[in-house]
Amino acid sequence: MRILKAIFGHVSGRIGGIIVLVYVVLAILGTLGVTPHDPLMQNRIDRLHAPSLTYWMGTDLFGRDVASRLMHGIGESFTVAFFSVAVATAIGTLLGLTAAWSGKRWDGVIMRTMDVLLAFPAILLALLIIAIVGPGTWTSVAAIAIVYTPIFTRVVRGPALSLKGRDFVDAARTFGSSRSYILTRHLLLNLVAPLTVQVTLALAWSLLTEAGLSFLGLGTQPPASSLGLMLSDSRNLMETAPWLLIFPGVTIMISILGFNLLGDALRDILDPKMRRSTV
Repeated sequence: MRILKAIFGHVSGRIGGIIVLVYVVLAILGTLGVTPHDPLMQNRIDRLHAPSLTYWMGTDLFGRDVASRLMHGIGESFTVAFFSVAVATAIGTLLGLTAAWSGKRWDGVIMRTMDVLLAFPAILLALLIIAIVGPGTWTSVAAIAIVYTPIFTRVVRGPALSLKGRDFVDAARTFGSSRSYILTRHLLLNLVAPLTVQVTLALAWSLLTEAGLSFLGLGTQPPASSLGLMLSDSRNLMETAPWLLIFPGVTIMISILGFNLLGDALRDILDPKMRRSTV
């Protein structure tokens, strides 16, 4: 409750938190199928219908309701983003702790591998993985998770190395505490703050990466919808039906803005050194 109060007491946190909350609700409703219309139902009579009381955001080339497809697309995009970031966080944290604790040999192997992965631009590495495995929603989850694992590994390794030499860790060793206890109780718990901020920012990046993959036809596959796929379908209809481009584009922009604002607020709240005088 204290952290929620701090977030909503922060200007960026309040705006970002509300945006993220609205998107999470829309994602849940879209995933459960609670939409104004069936997002997959085609109605050729109402094709390219402009926004109206019946179709709040108009219809697409096949007469499908854009608002319903947008809700369904938010659900698909958020599913990919949340699962990929969860996997990247778990694997990156494990690798970072292992590298920090195990000494130079494993540290060198793990971090040089992460350096190789970081040498590739995120979207290109994801494209390479999908080109090998094949397109699809869960392939996108795996590709994005691999892309962002090195970031979490670095975020964990640096502070873990610093904490490893602290007096309370030496005391725990002296009293015979097990390695797993020290790693979880003394290292991991002290890394919650930077990990929380990194997760929030990574969600924004993964949403953008998923949109890019779907735009290229390598993410979510038709007839399902995702934000990037909706943008791709609207490329040839920008002049005749601009709402097909505007609504998904604005949706992506606002979602990324929300996560970035929330991450900025969490950074200020959880790290006293980063607090601004205006907070």
